[in-house]
Amino acid sequence: MREKKKKKDRAALALVLCFCVVALTSVFAVKSNLDKLNTEDKNMEISKNTKTETEGTQAAAQTPVVDSKNSEKKAEKKASADYIAPLNGKIQMEYSMDMPIYSKTLDQYMTHPGIDIAAALSTKVKAIAGGTVTKVAEDDRYGMTVEITHGNGIVSIYSNLAEKGLTEEGNVVKQGDVIGIVGETALFETLEESHLHLEMTRDSAYVDPTDYIKGL
Repeated sequence: MREKKKKKDRAALALVLCFCVVALTSVFAVKSNLDKLNTEDKNMEISKNTKTETEGTQAAAQTPVVDSKNSEKKAEKKASADYIAPLNGKIQMEYSMDMPIYSKTLDQYMTHPGIDIAAALSTKVKAIAGGTVTKVAEDDRYGMTVEITHGNGIVSIYSNLAEKGLTEEGNVVKQGDVIGIVGETALFETLEESHLHLEMTRDSAYVDPTDYIKGL
């Protein structure tokens, strides 16, 4: 009788243990699923935040930024566009300070701080605007040179002039006054066709004369 009772008790205990195991397994499974859902929710939030930040960055990158300094420079160029060409002729060598260009005379690439305007020898060279002649001298590279200061930081420089017919230092000239004639005194450009070498500076920095002079 006792043996039967023991067997029943063992069977009942086994059932209880099985039930407990099943219950614990279910609890762990539910907890695992909840943790997985929480992790996915967090990942979704991070993904959304990242996407929002990325979109914000892209929108900021696409928003055009206006450079006020460049706008001011353009406005200044337009305001000073009342300069005339010193003579009639085509540009045979352009201004190039950013990229070296080939020089026939020196047989090498070098920057060019001005423009070369084709013109026959003895062609009259005129002041591009009124001003004071602040220098008349021979430049080691570009030959006989006349410098005129116009005000507002603008200076014009005329080179490869003939030694005769030059204006004098200190003279006050008007726009269109003859300040010299085309020569062949520029050692750096002796193999080039006859021309006037013209430079301009603004606040002591080279600028492209074609940005300021009408008709070039």
